Amino acid sequence: MTRRFASLVAFIAACLLSTAAFADGKFAYVDMQRALDQLDESKTIKAELKAEFDKKQKELDAKQEELKKEYSSLEALAREGVMSQEKLREKQMDLERRVKEVTQYWQEAQKALSDRERKATQTLFLRMSSVVQTIAKAEGFDFVFERAALVYAPESLDITNELVRKYNAKFPAGGDASKDAPKKAAPKK
Repeated sequence: MTRRFASLVAFIAACLLSTAAFADGKFAYVDMQRALDQLDESKTIKAELKAEFDKKQKELDAKQEELKKEYSSLEALAREGVMSQEKLREKQMDLERRVKEVTQYWQEAQKALSDRERKATQTLFLRMSSVVQTIAKAEGFDFVFERAALVYAPESLDITNELVRKYNAKFPAGGDASKDAPKKAAPKK
């Protein structure tokens, strides 16, 4: 019984001490998502990924258009009875195989772009965390919270703009984060 009581007293004392230390601390918060959206490097990476996506979309559209024409041609040949049923089935199977290849190509392209975006974002967040730590040490903050975890905080404690300014100075656009992401894979034919 005495051990339990002693443990309970020690626990309560620890809680009170940590609460007192917490009350004396200097706080700030940062909106990491807003910062990510405002970083010059992030904007550059997003533009590169969008350009690549648009390029892949054009390739897909061209391949789909080609397949549609071939399908229409195959339907016309079937209606006219110009080709044997066996040859028609063979062409239809080849067309279905190519549709599957195009679908697989598109899925792989989307996955590759998503992976590049995810890895670049991870790199940016790691770098932002490093900059936040530098700001916290320089300003004497004991705690820096993520804005999304707070219900309320006064605007005066927000260091997001400072994070963006210092990040952009330290890591100019076109920096290493876009190079850290894996390069695009050569298209399969």
